[in-house]
Amino acid sequence: MRRGRRLAVDVGDARIGVASCDPDGVLATPVETVPGRDVPAALRRLAALVAEYEPVEVLVGLPRSLSGAEGPAAAKVRAFAQRLAGQIAPVPVRLVDERMTTVTAAQGLRASGVRTKKGRSVIDQAAAVIILQHALEAERASGSPPGECIDPVV
Repeated sequence: MRRGRRLAVDVGDARIGVASCDPDGVLATPVETVPGRDVPAALRRLAALVAEYEPVEVLVGLPRSLSGAEGPAAAKVRAFAQRLAGQIAPVPVRLVDERMTTVTAAQGLRASGVRTKKGRSVIDQAAAVIILQHALEAERASGSPPGECIDPVV
């Protein structure tokens, strides 16, 4: 397992959940929810978080169907990840599978008594935590960085 803090991002049309982990890659925690409708502003905020947290990499959740296929949502996230990579280079950006993370996050929050309307921004952060935790577990199990490294687009 490589040492170093990581950030994870759950990209949605309206909101972008952000999570971070400790330098040992043990525990993922929520950071904030970034408004996602204004993409240039969202990219600037994410770049500021990268500057603040100084991660070794940023993991972006790639929404795939249950079969593993990529649809229009995955294409949007790929394009966003490329732009993010251009903004934060030389920090690498990696796409990791995020199947069912938002559903899992919503179920967990409902079970803990968080109301859906109030919890929308928290759901995005919780989904980012799940993305990051899965990526950390995958790296621990395989010994290799998770997902697919993205080439930056400026």
